[in-house]
Amino acid sequence: MSDNPFEITVEPVTHDLGQFEVRRALPSKARTMVGPFIFVDQFGPADLDIGSGMDVRPHPHINLATVTWLFRGAIDHRDSIGSFSTIRPGTVNLMTAGRGIVHSERTPQDERKEGPQLYGMQTWLALPEDREEIDPAFEAISDLPVIDDGGAKATVIMGDLWGKRAPTATYAESIYAEIVLGEGGSIPLDADADERAVMCVGGEAEVDGTALPLYQLCVLEPGRAMRLSSRSGGRVMLLGGEAFATKRHVWWNFVSSSKDRIAQARDDWREGRFEIVPDDANERIPLPDGEPKTVSYP
Repeated sequence: MSDNPFEITVEPVTHDLGQFEVRRALPSKARTMVGPFIFVDQFGPADLDIGSGMDVRPHPHINLATVTWLFRGAIDHRDSIGSFSTIRPGTVNLMTAGRGIVHSERTPQDERKEGPQLYGMQTWLALPEDREEIDPAFEAISDLPVIDDGGAKATVIMGDLWGKRAPTATYAESIYAEIVLGEGGSIPLDADADERAVMCVGGEAEVDGTALPLYQLCVLEPGRAMRLSSRSGGRVMLLGGEAFATKRHVWWNFVSSSKDRIAQARDDWREGRFEIVPDDANERIPLPDGEPKTVSYP
């Protein structure tokens, strides 16, 4: 067995949005998925100007589930099935697109008055083929299992980890956790999942003595039990789960096992056949001209 615990390390593509940066690790040419996770964005930390904020206008999704997790700040979520939720640290927001959903993400007005903060993760999970066209759904869950030994505090966001299971819905076997390590803290990384990856999003950390480069997605060798640790303290995301046997295609905000289904979704958005978002129906993000930033690779 190699001394290097990483199967591959993915350097994210950084998008500068003015007052904050978004780092996109998946999908990439180096790796398309880790378990069901097919999209991994990390944003911030950032302190935005007073009066400003993030405004992601209404846009559509199909055949996936989005997971939003914040370390700092707040985001108002609205969607076309009538859901409204103010996302805050400690609460996971899971939006299941299924056969189709539209949502917007905006900084709350009270946050804009004080100077908004943005620091967190957004990930997408592909749905199994037999569940791609399920009804859209939304849930916000704050009652999540926490493992805390004084040196390491882990919040189980999705799935079954360290003997604890999160109540968050899963459609394929999935693991997702935030791990905050204190000075000298450590925690085991079990080898049960088909595929696993870690990303250090603050401070410093290492796996079996190998340093985690900040903001890079490090895919762990399968079947190998490892230990995550930190000398001075750090924040690390763990994600992965069941390996998919069939390919998923990505184009803009659409994920599917069928390219024809993505073509249909493009036409539906262009022709206005998706549902609108109540209380946020005056704007929308148009279909990209040409190749969008998020695509699958051969």
